[in-house]
Amino acid sequence: MNALDLHALTETPLVSDPFEYVIVPNFIRTDALPALMEAFPEPRQPGSWPLERMAVGPVFRQFVEELNGPGFRAAVEEKFHIDLSGRPTMMTLRGQCREKDGQIHTDTETKLITVLLYMNPPWEAEGGRLRLLRSPSLDDAAAEVSPEAGTLLIFRRSERSFHGHEPFRGRRRALQMNWVTDQKVVDRELKRHTFSSLLKSLNPFSARAGQDRAGRHAG
Repeated sequence: MNALDLHALTETPLVSDPFEYVIVPNFIRTDALPALMEAFPEPRQPGSWPLERMAVGPVFRQFVEELNGPGFRAAVEEKFHIDLSGRPTMMTLRGQCREKDGQIHTDTETKLITVLLYMNPPWEAEGGRLRLLRSPSLDDAAAEVSPEAGTLLIFRRSERSFHGHEPFRGRRRALQMNWVTDQKVVDRELKRHTFSSLLKSLNPFSARAGQDRAGRHAG
């Protein structure tokens, strides 16, 4: 299965104001999208969950392999004029959104490139639409992304890459992929989530605090 329309990414111009980003509707091919939406390993609880901690079936696993493959990486490198060789990737999934989620942030310095792929039906809610901001204000938006199935957003993290969304509560499915500075970043995130899972088995309220910190700053 070749699910990614790399030609669409190549042909979509890079926007550089207020920071570098590209938005590609229908990036997932229409013949592949229904199966991927069905196979999406949806977290049943709020927050961002590492892909490694989810039960992933063969259809979605093949999709992840394509995202981690040389074709997609080369397209991102060309678009953003960046060398990602030797940079590991980290993937997280979201399934549920809370009203406190989507707070304005720029992403951490350890993230070089952020990729967001949405897996939702046509979006009718006002909240939950990710805004790319010129300043730390939701009223100062340069662009707004509806989280509809197959929509791709990629941006280069910088001190100006402010983004967030208006409050929304309910189902909001997304895959986030980051090229990060080194493997230590990936290992640290997995360790943090393992600790959070252990806390949850002992005290769900303690674990929820850890997921809150991750979830509030998701795309």
